[in-house]
Amino acid sequence: MKLLILDRDGVINEDSDAYIKSVQEWIPIPGSIEAIAQLSKAGWTVAVATNQSGIARGYYDLATLDAMHARLRERVAEHGGEVGLIVYCPHGPDQGCDCRKPKPGMLRTIARHYSVDLRGIWFVGDSKGDLEAAIAVDSQPVLVMTGKGTKTRSMPLPAGTLIFDDLAAVAAEIIHNSASLNG
Repeated sequence: MKLLILDRDGVINEDSDAYIKSVQEWIPIPGSIEAIAQLSKAGWTVAVATNQSGIARGYYDLATLDAMHARLRERVAEHGGEVGLIVYCPHGPDQGCDCRKPKPGMLRTIARHYSVDLRGIWFVGDSKGDLEAAIAVDSQPVLVMTGKGTKTRSMPLPAGTLIFDDLAAVAAEIIHNSASLNG
């Protein structure tokens, strides 16, 4: 199986320090929806792992989060693609869960769902926590310069981190070189 795992905020859609609290605030980064559709049409399964502590903080509820993810699925479907499993951590940073990145719980959930080993699977994110979660399960950390990516790039990165301008650039690379990547 050809699997790619994405963070959401800052990779697929615009991020906000004030949180994405509604479907109206969920605004795709230019090219991201098309990139997911292209990957899907090229035989890739695109899963999403996203921290959503706004739920624990009371900024929005699960129905709103589900509506955002339904919108993501609709937009990708409009371009002929589909989104695979979407997993999220609803906990706050101090709740001690195993799912909140940089912990690898969500990535392990995706691995169990698809019955795959995550070794070498690309995990695309924009934060240090995303990259650390990738390393924790032997996935390939991939940093995009959207969202918090520019700030993250100024920090020490895990060895072997791949860096791309945005998700569209990641998709172009993967589709061009898919014969040599995890599948």
